[in-house]
Amino acid sequence: MTPMNLHKPFSSLLLACAAAIPLVACTKSEPVSAKPKLTIWWFQWDPAKGLSELAAEYSAKQGVEVVVEQIPLSSYQDKVFVEFGNARTPFDIVIGDSQWIGRGATKGLYLELTDWLPTVTDMTKIHPRAARYLCEYPEGSNRWYAAPCETDAVGIAYRKDWFQDPQEMAAFQAKYGRELAVPATWEDFRQVAEFFQRPAEKRFGCVLTTGRAYDALTMGLQNLLWSFGGMWHEPGSHKVVGFLDTPGTAAAVDFFAALIKLGPKGSENLDYGQVLENFSNGSTAMLVNYFAFFPVINAAFGDKVGFAPVPSKDGKRVASLGGQGMSISTKIPTEQQQLAKDFIAWFQTRQVQEQWVQKPGGFTANTELLASPEFRAQTPYNAPFADSIDAMQDFWNVPVFNELLSVTQRYIGLAVDGEMPTAQALKELAVEKERILREAGLLK
Repeated sequence: MTPMNLHKPFSSLLLACAAAIPLVACTKSEPVSAKPKLTIWWFQWDPAKGLSELAAEYSAKQGVEVVVEQIPLSSYQDKVFVEFGNARTPFDIVIGDSQWIGRGATKGLYLELTDWLPTVTDMTKIHPRAARYLCEYPEGSNRWYAAPCETDAVGIAYRKDWFQDPQEMAAFQAKYGRELAVPATWEDFRQVAEFFQRPAEKRFGCVLTTGRAYDALTMGLQNLLWSFGGMWHEPGSHKVVGFLDTPGTAAAVDFFAALIKLGPKGSENLDYGQVLENFSNGSTAMLVNYFAFFPVINAAFGDKVGFAPVPSKDGKRVASLGGQGMSISTKIPTEQQQLAKDFIAWFQTRQVQEQWVQKPGGFTANTELLASPEFRAQTPYNAPFADSIDAMQDFWNVPVFNELLSVTQRYIGLAVDGEMPTAQALKELAVEKERILREAGLLK
C-alpha cells in the first residue's frame, strides 16, 4: 500500500556491487526506474468506480500509476483516522466527508491548498455551497483544505407508475380531494405515504435514512430540521442551548418519527444501502436518499420511477448536503504531494469535469456545468439535483464533529423511538453538545 521508494532499486544495485568487489567488477547496466504511484482512498460506491475509470485514463497519459482504493463505508472513517495516527499514510489523497475538514485542517492532517488551488482552477466557478462545506475551513475564511470532488444532496425517488395508475389516482382523489402528485410539501409527502402504506399488500409508503451507525439518522432528519424552523446551533456561533431545544426542532423530530412508521418493518434503523434495497425490491412508493444513489434506481426501473427535490415546509426547502472533497495528506513526502496536486489540477479542468458528470453519480461543483441544458437533460435525476444544490445545508464540521454526531445520533434515536420525550431528548442533547464544544475550547 505504501508508495514505492523510487531510490530502492538503485540502492540495491550499489549494495550488490559493493558486496561483489573482492570477486568481480560490477557490470555496468541501465539504471532501473520505478513508475510513480499515487494512491487515493474513498469509500465503496458508484462515484468511486467512476473516478477509478478516469484515473486509468490519467495513468495512461501521464505515466503515473493511480490507484483508487475503495473502503467499505461502515469502516471508512475509522480506517482513515487510524492511518492519520501513523508517521505516513498509505494514501496520498483522501476523499473525506464534509464534516472531516475541521479536524483535517486544525490537526495538521490536510495540506492547505489556499495559495495553490486558485492557480489551477477558476474559484469563481465552484458552487459557493460546495466551497463552504466541502473545501473551506473555517467557513468564510477563504482558507482551502480540499478541492471539490463529489457534490451531492438528498432528494426523493418515487414510483411514477404508481402515481400515474388511473385506479390509484381516482382513489387518492376520492380520499383526499386533490390529485395524486409528486409531494411539494412535507405534509403532502406524509399524506401520499399514508395512502400507499398497505402492509397487508406488502406495499409501503416511504423509506428514509434512520441508521444509528455513523450519520444516517442525522442526515435523514436534517431535511426537515431547518425547514421546520429548527437548528443545531445559533447561526454564526457555537451556542446550542436555547437554539437546538426549541419547538421548531421538536416539530421536525416528531414529524420525522411519524414518517418512519409509514414504511416496512425495520424502518426505524436503515442505513443508506438498506433504504436503497427497500425501494429497489419494488415494495415502496417513495425514498429519501442522496442523489448519487439514484443511478442504480434509474437503471433498475427506467420510466417507472421519477426523481424530485425534497419537499418544503411553509415555502422553505432544505436538503442535507452530501459529497466529499479531495484532500492531500500531510504525512507523505513532498514529491507525493506534488503528484497529488498534479492529479487534482487535472481533475478540476472543464474537460475532465465534463467526463466526470457522465459517470454514474458523478456530480460536479462547476456552476457552468450545473446550469447547462446538456447536464440537466442528461439523466432524469440531473435537473432535480441541480435544483437542490442551492438548498444544501450541512451538519457541524468543527474538529469535534464526530463527538457531536455521536450524541446527536443517540438522543435523536431515543426521541424517534419513543424511548424519551422529544423535548427532554433535545434539552439533554443541547447540554451535551455544549459540554463537548466547551471542552474543545470552541465555546466559553
